[in-house]
Amino acid sequence: MEHLAFLSDDQIVFFHREGYLSLPRLTTDTDVASLRRSYDRIFAGQAGRDVGDQFDLAGTDEEGKAAALPQILHPAKYAPEMNTSILLKNCTMLARQLLGPEAVCEIAHAINKPPDGGAETPWHQDAAYWNPELRYTAISIWVPLQEATEENGCMEFVPGSQTLDILRHRSINDDPRIHGLELHPDEMGQTRRAVTCPLPAGGATFHGPYMLHHTGPNRSSGPRRALILNAGIPPVQRETPLRFPWMEQKVTAREERIRSARSKGLDPGGTPTGEVR
Repeated sequence: MEHLAFLSDDQIVFFHREGYLSLPRLTTDTDVASLRRSYDRIFAGQAGRDVGDQFDLAGTDEEGKAAALPQILHPAKYAPEMNTSILLKNCTMLARQLLGPEAVCEIAHAINKPPDGGAETPWHQDAAYWNPELRYTAISIWVPLQEATEENGCMEFVPGSQTLDILRHRSINDDPRIHGLELHPDEMGQTRRAVTCPLPAGGATFHGPYMLHHTGPNRSSGPRRALILNAGIPPVQRETPLRFPWMEQKVTAREERIRSARSKGLDPGGTPTGEVR
């Protein structure tokens, strides 16, 4: 399979009505194996840590402390062979079906839940991390590089929640030293109708930036590797800008590394374009 067949009309209708889509296969076993080798190599070397691209999404990210939920932004910057993958070609084609021919797709970030207790990714909306002055038309494409199950942390969604605007969030555990966000406890009633989406390796889920989603902890004996692609068209200015106090209050070790990199003339870490999973 070098190219995936187009989405059916029913799949497109389902995505726009329910806010998510689950597909069992987006690429070949050979492509998955190649991506997994690249993925494991850059995580083993903590690629991009000195410029803020590698950090602990769910912990305080101190040096020498095991990460609860390690993440690498822009992984193809450190493994450029990812940009020639069948996966990226197929995701680009499907994203253009959903968003239009001008949609641009990229490999945005990677999250590696460690075995035997890798942290959950709490309920959140991706756009709660983004610019509060803009409204986004985008899709996150979440791809497991091994089977994704309820045991190791597959995706969960609240169907229909893509119609919400940004709900109240806070830093995980209400700790501004932690980069990751969680839905504020007062908003958790919004998550009661969740559905789970287990997947084989090389499958994918699609969701938009306002969709409520979550992945549980990794209770399995192996790592749960997820590669996340983002696709979108240019955002538009909101008529009434929002404020995200949960982002304004953050004081993270990652930000310190970015400042240090800039002071040394290095390329600093980028802004996450979708904190999932």
